[in-house]
Amino acid sequence: MKSIALANIVLTANQASESLAMAIAQQLGVEFTKMRKGCFADGELSHVFPTEVAGRDLIIVAATHDDAALQELIDLIDGGWYWNADSVNVVVPFLGYSTMERAKPASGEIPKGITRTRQIFRARPDFVFFVDLHSEAVLHAHGGMISTFHIQTDTLFVEHIRRMGIDDYVLVSPDYGRSKWVAGMASRLGCPHTAADKDRFARDQTMVSQVSGVVGGKTAIIFDDMIRTGGSIVQTAERCLEAGAAKVLAMATHLVLCGPARERFTKGPVAKVLGTDTYPGIQNDELVETISVAPLIAAVLQRKLKIT
Repeated sequence: MKSIALANIVLTANQASESLAMAIAQQLGVEFTKMRKGCFADGELSHVFPTEVAGRDLIIVAATHDDAALQELIDLIDGGWYWNADSVNVVVPFLGYSTMERAKPASGEIPKGITRTRQIFRARPDFVFFVDLHSEAVLHAHGGMISTFHIQTDTLFVEHIRRMGIDDYVLVSPDYGRSKWVAGMASRLGCPHTAADKDRFARDQTMVSQVSGVVGGKTAIIFDDMIRTGGSIVQTAERCLEAGAAKVLAMATHLVLCGPARERFTKGPVAKVLGTDTYPGIQNDELVETISVAPLIAAVLQRKLKIT
């Protein structure tokens, strides 16, 4: 892959990810290019590149957490090619529908994690970066013509935990599916880890039955890739306290926090929820503390796109 000159970059974003894109641009030392948008009387939207794109290397930062955000990303990719960009590169901080990467046999269910990612790939970007995917299966949902890279945030969390100055803690995975990732972090931190026994009995409902007594007397830090309604995290926290944990924190890359999530955490046993700024609109408050992924993403872009 050819190198990209810093001066040749046009870095923009869909509306949902503008604030994160600005932070990435600052880390890279380039100007953020804000798209000009308009809305006609019938609801049709217009997008205008406010600067020359022809012959330049376009970087688009775009979470696809809802239908409008996904469509806007596809429009921006296609628009880059229409105006003869030299390359089009995409950063997807949060991939919507990422938990739907499989369909049960004979169910007729559409695995939208795969089908929607294919829509991004069909717009033919040169490179697509994803952050902490629920499943790496989506990386391969193309015909071999797209370069992809999975940006993982474990280093950010390891460094943050070290800065927190907690003396005695244990990492907890809310299920066995995430336990390998959590075990890797625990190894780097030199602390114990365990996994909760979780069963899913409905689309948005789970039951956590037990947690190992290794949490006894310690601060339990529950880790997951995302927190949506918070149900399984709160149940895991309750089992941790029943097993003797002194305190419970929750950490996840993607803080969706939809539906009853905030009410559950406010009334429940979790002292603090920590995560990153990948999901649009999440801000720090008494409950939530965020860590920016901008420095990590900028460093990966510099290395993988060979920015000079």
